[in-house]
Amino acid sequence: MIYVNGRGVTQDHFSAGELKIKLQPSTREVIDIMWHYENDAELFTLACIRHYFHSQHCILYLPYVPHARMDRVKNPEDVFTLKTFASLINSLMFDKVVCWDVHSNVSLALIDRIENVNPMVWIDEAIQLLGYSKDSLCLFFPDEGAQKRYGEMFPEYKQAFGIKKRNWETGKIEGFMIVGEENVKDKEILIIDDICSYGNTFTHAAGALLTAGAAGVNLFVTHCEDAISKGNIFKDGRIDRVFTTNSLFRTPETDSKLTIVH
Repeated sequence: MIYVNGRGVTQDHFSAGELKIKLQPSTREVIDIMWHYENDAELFTLACIRHYFHSQHCILYLPYVPHARMDRVKNPEDVFTLKTFASLINSLMFDKVVCWDVHSNVSLALIDRIENVNPMVWIDEAIQLLGYSKDSLCLFFPDEGAQKRYGEMFPEYKQAFGIKKRNWETGKIEGFMIVGEENVKDKEILIIDDICSYGNTFTHAAGALLTAGAAGVNLFVTHCEDAISKGNIFKDGRIDRVFTTNSLFRTPETDSKLTIVH
């Protein structure tokens, strides 16, 4: 969904399928455009909006960067879709592109005039909502990269991170080795990462943490796909609560385990 100065963009279709877009003229010097990504077709709508306000300054708020996980190519047949997406965004010449907790530095390098919002305030809200003392809480990161990314934000808490044991033939995670396991025993755990799809990584991590003696496991991810409801996070009982932002999640909060932080 795309919003211009806080108002949703009205769209319809002509009989042949072309988009019919209606916008309200504005005398504002700077136009704020918020794009809560739902699909790639919205990029054409975004281009139409930018061209409509071509004589004014425009700031794009893009909480979730589409294709951010396609930040490298491994095989000749792979398409570097993030690079193409970034090129299209750059061609629209926004004065600034504001994103939340971008997946990797590749997006930061490819998108011009990008501003990356630190997720610390949302993680802190999740910690406050959990209500555990600093002595009873341990922060866990699914890999060393996440530990380096988020760990320095909260040096006052005990921390641990995981090393995935993956079957490279099937691609499936078969286990987790915990680095810093001594910090886990009898502690409430908050797993922290940037994105969740079905949540298999986090359920495997939760299982390893509980086996290591954790008192309970919770999860914070900045970006959460609706696909989480198709995974096991809300079903198998290993994760007590899930916290995320509204950057990507669109399904109503029908599960009591899920909380949207703002």
